[in-house]
Formats: sequence, C-alpha cells, structure tokens
Amino acid sequence: MKKTFLFVMALCLGASAFAKNAKPFVVPELKEWKGAASGEFVPAESMRIVCGEDSVLAVGKLLARDWAVMFGGSEPQVVKGRPARGDISLVVRKERIPGGEGYSLGIAPGGVTVAAQTLQGLYWATRTVLQIADRCPARSMPAGTVRDWPDYSVRGLMIDAGRKFIPLDYLEDLAKVMSYHKMNTLQIHLNDNGFKQFFGGDWGRTYAAFRLESETYPGLAARDGYYTKEEFGRFQDWAAEIGVKVIPEIDVPAHTLAFTHYRPELGSKEYGMDHLDLFYPGLYPFFDNLFREYLEGENPVFRGNIVHIGTDEYSNRDQATVEKFREFTDHYIRYVESFGKTACVWGSLSYAKGTTPVKADGVVLQSWSKDFAVTEDMLKAGYDIISIPDRYVYIVPEVGYYYNYLNTEWLYENWTPVHMVDTVYEERHPGILGGMFAEWNDHCGNGISVQDIHHRMVPAIRTIAVKTWNPAPVLPYAEFAEGVRSLREAPGVNRLATVGEPGQTVLAIDKVVPGQELPVREIGYGYTVSFDLTASAEDRGTVLFDSGNAVFYLSDPVSGMFGFARDGYLYTFGYRPYPGEKVRISVEGDNRSTSLYVNGELFETLDIRKQFHAGADRPTYQVRTLVFPLCKAGEFRSAVSGLEVMNYKKH
Repeated sequence: MKKTFLFVMALCLGASAFAKNAKPFVVPELKEWKGAASGEFVPAESMRIVCGEDSVLAVGKLLARDWAVMFGGSEPQVVKGRPARGDISLVVRKERIPGGEGYSLGIAPGGVTVAAQTLQGLYWATRTVLQIADRCPARSMPAGTVRDWPDYSVRGLMIDAGRKFIPLDYLEDLAKVMSYHKMNTLQIHLNDNGFKQFFGGDWGRTYAAFRLESETYPGLAARDGYYTKEEFGRFQDWAAEIGVKVIPEIDVPAHTLAFTHYRPELGSKEYGMDHLDLFYPGLYPFFDNLFREYLEGENPVFRGNIVHIGTDEYSNRDQATVEKFREFTDHYIRYVESFGKTACVWGSLSYAKGTTPVKADGVVLQSWSKDFAVTEDMLKAGYDIISIPDRYVYIVPEVGYYYNYLNTEWLYENWTPVHMVDTVYEERHPGILGGMFAEWNDHCGNGISVQDIHHRMVPAIRTIAVKTWNPAPVLPYAEFAEGVRSLREAPGVNRLATVGEPGQTVLAIDKVVPGQELPVREIGYGYTVSFDLTASAEDRGTVLFDSGNAVFYLSDPVSGMFGFARDGYLYTFGYRPYPGEKVRISVEGDNRSTSLYVNGELFETLDIRKQFHAGADRPTYQVRTLVFPLCKAGEFRSAVSGLEVMNYKKH
C-alpha cells in the first residue's frame, strides 16, 4: 500500500518532485507530454464544460455525466460560450495530429482546453481528462500540454457469446471499460458449439447456441440466453456513442451446430454436424434469409459498417470441398457488401488453397493462425489485416492449450499489432489496421462465470489498449503494472468488486437484519467474509445475501446445505448447522477456489476439479469460484451478527 501511495503522489506532485510537471499516468500512455515548470489546474467549485459549437454538446454531456459518476455531486453545467477560470472547454478545430482520433490538451491554472479535429478525438480526450483528474487530490491536473493519437485504427477484442451466454448488462459494462481505455472495436461471436467428445460423442447432445432472436427462423435462438433484435440494435447504437464499434459475427460454415440442430439437413454427414453441407441445395437460401434479416432496411439490426461471416476451420480433406468452401466465402462476402457493409472473415484461405476466386479488395481479414491464413499471402492478395495471433492473445479459460490469463508483461514489452504468428512487419504497416485479443469459451459448462471472464479481460484490455494506441510506451512494465492497480475500470463500473485499499476490513455490521440493504454490493477475489450465526431451521432456498450476480444460501434449494449460485450453476458445501447451534462462519474466495471455515477450521474447499467424459481423450475442468454477494440480505430465520468483510484472505 505504501508503494502505491508514493507512486500516485509522485504523479500528482509534479514540479515539487521533479524539475517540471511529470507526465500523468494514463492508459494508454500519452504520446507527447510537455510539462510546465510548475502549476496545476484546479476545477472551480462551479466548474462548467464549455462547448465551442452545438455539435460538441453531446461530448460535453458525456463528460459531465461521467465526472459526476466518478467524483460525486451534481453534473457540471454544459454550455456554449466563453470559458471562465476553472472551466474545461471543448473545441473542434484543425490540429497537426495524425488521423482522426487524435487530440490535444492544454492544461493551465486558469482552465483546460480540449481540442480535436473530430468528435471522436474530442471524446477520447475526455477519457484522458477523467483519468488524470481521478488520480490527484481535488481533481487537479498538472499544467502542461498533450498531443496524443493512436497508431492503429482498430483496437479491440472478441468475446465468445456462443458457447457461454454473455448477458447484455455485462456487454454494456465491457463497452464502458473499453471506451475508458480508448479501445474502439468489440466483436461478438454469436454462435458456436462444444466439442462432441465431451458429450458422449453424440452431436445431438452436444451443446450449441445462436444468440440472436430470429423471426425468419423462430426457435433458432438459444433458450438459455439470447439477445432480442431490438435490444441488440439499441446496444450497438449506445456503444457507438461512447466510441465502441460492434462487429457482430455469425460464424459459418464451421462451428454451426446450432443451425444443424435447428435444421438437420444443413449438416455435413461427412465432416460432422458442426460443419454445413456445402453441397446441399437449400444452404444458400437458408443463410441468405438469415443474414438478410439482420442487414436489410434503413435501420438494420447490424448497425455498424463491418459484419463478420466467420469462415474458419472448415475441413480441407478434398479439393472439391475446398472449392465449395471458397465459393461459399466469396458469396457471403459479396452478399454482406450488397447491403452496404464491409465483410470481415477469419479467412482460412491458405489452408483452403484452390482456384475459385475469393474477393479480397475492401475485405477485412483477422490473421490468427499461420496454418489457416499466411499473413504475407493475405496482404499480397489485398486484404486489410487485423492482428489477433492465437499464440499471443487468445484467452481460453481453464483448457490448458491457450492462455488462461494473457502474459501481459511479455505483451507490453514485446508485442504490437505487426507481430503476427508467422512474421513481424514494420510498425504502422499500411495493410495492418490494428490488433485485438480474443476470449473464447471452448469448454461449455465448465463453471466459468462472467466475473471470471472479466477478471481475465481487464488486464488484457489495459495492455492491448496501450500496445495498439502507443506501441512504444516509455513507462517500464513494473511502473505500468503499479499504476493500473489504482486505475478505475470505467466510470460507474466495478465488476472486479474492488473495495478499499489492500489489507482492509471494508465493512463491519453488528447485526444483519433480513431484507437489509448493505453499502457494499460485492467483494472481489482475495476476500474473507465472516459472521456469527445462531442457526434456526431454514426452508430450502433461504438466501443469506444476493447481489444480482450471485446468491449465497444458508439453505440451498436442492440439498438444504450452505451453498452459492451464479451463472446458472449451483455449488454446495456439505455443511449446515443444527438448529440452535452457534458458529463463526468464514468464506474465503479467490480466482481459483471458494472455501468454508467453521469456527476457524477449514471445512471444505471448492476448487477447480477435473471432469471426466466417457470416450474423451482428456478431462475438462470445472471452476467453482464466487465473487461474494453482499448487496441485500435475504429473508432468513437465523440470527446473523458480527459481519466482517475483508479484502484479503485471512487463512
């Protein structure tokens, strides 16, 4: 804690610690900073956000809203006119800054001037203003000037919502986190399936899902979670307002078991039901209708300018199939383009070599594996490349063959978007649009929660944000890692459930009353929650605490034991007290396990356990973690007192 305090104070003190005001810590790191010899901007008590023209007012309102969310109080007034001392002014004007996303800041004791050539650049500048103000007392900012711009136009991530449903409220929080770190591209993988070997070798039992409502094909959307067309469209519109472009992906012609479950005749008898039968006469009519449903009209369901059509990992066993695969890929590139969109592909065109032409001009290709698409060949063909090399930037929780957490130190020190799996190009190569990382959920039903995914995503977002905006950061990794420890996820977002300074008791309540609302919603990994319990007989399903994301039970709905539920999973400790028994209960949790202590003694640990499957050549792993819920007490008969919530593990 002492080290963190000194680090933050050094960033804020500026001239008192150095010859001139030090460069503020911002993620991604600022390209250019010229610190004044001394001085700082301190917002006026009645600070206004002054906009130079009407078009800027929307950006000003977003800044005002986030300022109030982060720092409390009422929203600063957003006005047109001339700034006064202590105001922040937003101006669109010509700037000598590359591209359309750059901006400048002039920070002086009298006020802050934020300038950019575009509204997007202006919005990114407001993220910098918020981050700087958040780190210093009284929301002050060291005097100096900033020129900042990204080296790459695509900075983002892909999330697999096909094999694990990702609720829309999480996608909204994810977009906020991305936006706060100036990441601008969110790809949502809308369909996929599990591996047959983990489902008894039976395609019919193998998990598969398509996550978008379809009126063309009623019943196609997964029953365990999908997005309505209206809410998915609304989400894309909202995300665009905060600088995040959504790329929806319908992955065909492999990974398509959700479609063949719905209509079995679409499936390949030769390559497996997770492959479409490329020779089936009804194939194109089916998928033309599906894509048309989301692409046609003045305000289509797929709002953005890029639509992903998949095209990865289809069999190349025989040449006739390869030619059909290439024909299929070309057809859907052109079909998407016929609606005024740009097509994006995984593009297995090195793997599927053939003579059937596939359109390249104006097509975006994600370079992920040299076995499927050789980057140099794809650049020569004319594709615009997004770098997403599996060896470096694939997160696949608890599978063993990809990263569980990205190696952020290595990425920070070595990787940029021009580092493909097969080749390293010169920086800012004109054919490389930028870089992304991916979060896949290969093993369906493995217990991974949305909170577990987020725990993996946040450090990846922060690192990839730096290396796609400013690929040559000056700050050493150790200082970067120390700095992000005290960086918010985003205005109003705390999915990591970080509470207090490390090593603290963050909540203490003498008596917990049924139905009571607590001031802390959740406590994140590395916690201890302790309480005294005088037990009464409880009905099954009796809740102790509920956060909306998770529930902790005094009597779970199935066995009547202590337990917890989140993301559709119920985990149970083999313990319940006798009526009238008095015990001290402690629950400790981290990103690997959840443990129950009774009267200071370990009773049971629910950790990551192997799951064996008949006929499978390897096990899967089930995760039994819990971000502990605290928001609201349930309706229980027992007496609960002496509640202590600590942001560290006691045992």
